[in-house]
Amino acid sequence: MFSGKSEELIRRIDRANIAGQNTLIFKPHFDDRYSKDAVVTHYGREFEATLLKVEKENLYSLREAVGEKTLMEADLVAFDEGNFFSEELISLARKLVEGDKRVIVAGLDLTFAGDPFHPMPELMARADRLNKLHAVCTKCGSEATRTQRLIDGKPAPADDEVIKVGGLGDYEARCRDCWELG
Repeated sequence: MFSGKSEELIRRIDRANIAGQNTLIFKPHFDDRYSKDAVVTHYGREFEATLLKVEKENLYSLREAVGEKTLMEADLVAFDEGNFFSEELISLARKLVEGDKRVIVAGLDLTFAGDPFHPMPELMARADRLNKLHAVCTKCGSEATRTQRLIDGKPAPADDEVIKVGGLGDYEARCRDCWELG
């Protein structure tokens, strides 16, 4: 959280558009924090996106969402909040790459409890290129590698639900030393 993942995703899509490439962005159907039809950074920058049903990450669903022609013409296909998608995203990304599409996935690699946040670790292992961004710890100012989920201002217990959409006030960036479980 708060490391600039969505901002970097938008930056790369902007560059592809400047280069004359056709781009598509998808986000999980339930991620409506700031907008239903756009990827929006925590700082308000936004880019139009198409909702994709989680556990329906396949070529058929992409065609249904944007149309066959639009998908065929896309040079770059991006997914925001890849950690909210199912394992199906791995196969979809592979098929898109095999179809000569550039694929970018932005997402968290660890849950608030410090466990691998699937499908991101598998996508990271298969990626040709990887950029791991870090935030700044809200407690000490060090490099933050963890996400601290808060419930009423206190660390969430490890057995809390894994997927919980939130933003400022619900989560904080923390370094390993300042991160804790409730």
